[in-house]
Amino acid sequence: MPPTKLIMDVDTGTDDAVALMLAALHPDLDLLGATTVNGNVNVAMTTENTLRVFDHIDRPVPVHRGMSAPLVRPDFPVPRDTPIAGTTRVHGDYLDIPPSRSSVRAGSAVEYLIETYRAATDEIYLVPTGPLTNIAAALKAEPRLIELIPEIILMGGGHYCGNITPTAEFNLWADPEAARVVFTCGIPRLTIVPLDATHRALLTLADCDALDALATPAGSAAASFVRRRINGYDSDQPMERPGTAPVHDALCVAALVDRTVITTRRVHADVEVHGELTVGQSVFDVAARGGLPPNADVAFDADEAKFVRMLLETFKAA
Repeated sequence: MPPTKLIMDVDTGTDDAVALMLAALHPDLDLLGATTVNGNVNVAMTTENTLRVFDHIDRPVPVHRGMSAPLVRPDFPVPRDTPIAGTTRVHGDYLDIPPSRSSVRAGSAVEYLIETYRAATDEIYLVPTGPLTNIAAALKAEPRLIELIPEIILMGGGHYCGNITPTAEFNLWADPEAARVVFTCGIPRLTIVPLDATHRALLTLADCDALDALATPAGSAAASFVRRRINGYDSDQPMERPGTAPVHDALCVAALVDRTVITTRRVHADVEVHGELTVGQSVFDVAARGGLPPNADVAFDADEAKFVRMLLETFKAA
């Protein structure tokens, strides 16, 4: 079978970096391009970090710079210059790998997405792992994208808990209006990988040692990024098992390779855009109380061992 083509839309911090390496290096995937967005850090930094990742693993993947602010709001629900617990220790600003040698491509992320899907003769999956600003803007500019994109597999939301507020996960909270556009756009195949799944696929310090032992650029970089994540989570958002951390975004890519790495339920999904205490909260109607038809496959569990094994096997050769 030919490899699965995909485009990633990222706000590259530590977990996006692992996801990008998995997408660029897995033999069953063909990463056509990456678009960047305002998120974990500002879009200039997410773009530089994305270029750094591809240069570090010597993969010339085109990178297009995207939106620098949310779709509707002037800033996040809490402005970026307000300290937000947990984000600095997990991501920092620039990734701790050498500065980029390559350059961003001409054309905005939104233009690239629209033009690429209009011209596509093969299926190209779309994997957003940051705020959904670029994707919503592209859908609004070209509504036919819902017919041209075979599936959107995104990381975002949380049913049981949030990670930026008590109820909201960062990607949806950062641009709730954009998230609502994507969730309700009517695309036939929408898969959502929320915290409920990513918190079931944790990496350990022993996994970091195993990644380091691969002695490859991808293995050593992933080990460094995940160690930073473990330190940050132990400090600010401790998991049930100390010394572990989720690598949220990479689980989306793993699911594109092997759907059995996640366990999903078909439900209606939407996003709260107005709530004083709940802005950015994902609303997954698991009890079918809202009277609306299911529109998404939402992952509520994950196979940790299979996920870690995929990372090790992929980065061993790179």
